[in-house]
Amino acid sequence: MKLYYHPVSTVSRPVMLFAADHGLQLETQVIDLFKGEHRQPTYLAINPSGQVPTLEDGDFRLTESSAILKYLAEKCGSRAYPTDERQRARVNEMMDWFNTGLYRDLGYGMTYGQTLPDYIYSDAVVQSAVLARAQQKSKHWLGILDQNLLGAGKPFVCGDAITLADYLGVCFLTLGEVVHLKFDAYPNVTRWINAMKARPNWAKVNEGFYQYFVGAYKDGRFVAL
Repeated sequence: MKLYYHPVSTVSRPVMLFAADHGLQLETQVIDLFKGEHRQPTYLAINPSGQVPTLEDGDFRLTESSAILKYLAEKCGSRAYPTDERQRARVNEMMDWFNTGLYRDLGYGMTYGQTLPDYIYSDAVVQSAVLARAQQKSKHWLGILDQNLLGAGKPFVCGDAITLADYLGVCFLTLGEVVHLKFDAYPNVTRWINAMKARPNWAKVNEGFYQYFVGAYKDGRFVAL
């Protein structure tokens, strides 16, 4: 199987972490987002949306991080994607939860909205209003994650065992480190993030993310939580 990805990509990182944790041997090809390779005809012929990651398994091609995670889990029989119908539905629910409201506001709103030109408004008044709303909504989602979805007694978002939802969700949350977001007000979220960061493959998989994305903005001043 071949994976087109970039190491700083928020949605590539969960796939790479899952693959590393499960010993999956993927042929990889970096699509350099900084050089615009994702917009070139060669890659658009592979993924017309011009996004990473993309997985190729023979003549089968799959896009979207969530779908790729589920496919890989099925291929290797991972317990991170349970076969029980209700347990699997819970994992799907949490992956959708992370992928909609939280990623939209904390990722696209607060993080990309302060670092990537395509998401920054040239009108200062509009930019300020958009960031204020993203900040408010991010706090809302984090409060739900901390108190309702994790709570004090759950080590992982779906219960006692790690699932695909943890792989996806923790990469969305740690994206906020680019703009220096602190999660101290959310102790259960902080505990969960620290547990995921303690996994043996975290540092290696996320080396590029911390060097080239977090590191690039280490001296920046941003709207925080």
